[in-house]
Amino acid sequence: MIKKWPVLSTQQLVESCKQLDQPDHKAFCIGYFSATYDTYLVTRHPDISRPFICPKQPAPKRDDLIGEFVQWSGAHKMYDSEPAADNVLRFLAGRYPCPKS
Repeated sequence: MIKKWPVLSTQQLVESCKQLDQPDHKAFCIGYFSATYDTYLVTRHPDISRPFICPKQPAPKRDDLIGEFVQWSGAHKMYDSEPAADNVLRFLAGRYPCPKS
């Protein structure tokens, strides 16, 4: 049976991401993070908007990054009811800020 994963808020995503020992939660959390970041990449027009997320290489392990997001969300409870994608991007922008030019 296919599970439905209605992610409406940051808190709902965090609750799933806290359960990385469960394969379905891990797959969902990684997929949500990846899809959100990929959407950022393909929708940001380089001539119109400057990037605000500039990851460094080598990239961290996915589980480590997700653990950092869970910790970040605990320190930013004011965003719990906001859309999860907004706060994935907010977290990544803080974690990987672009250099000021």
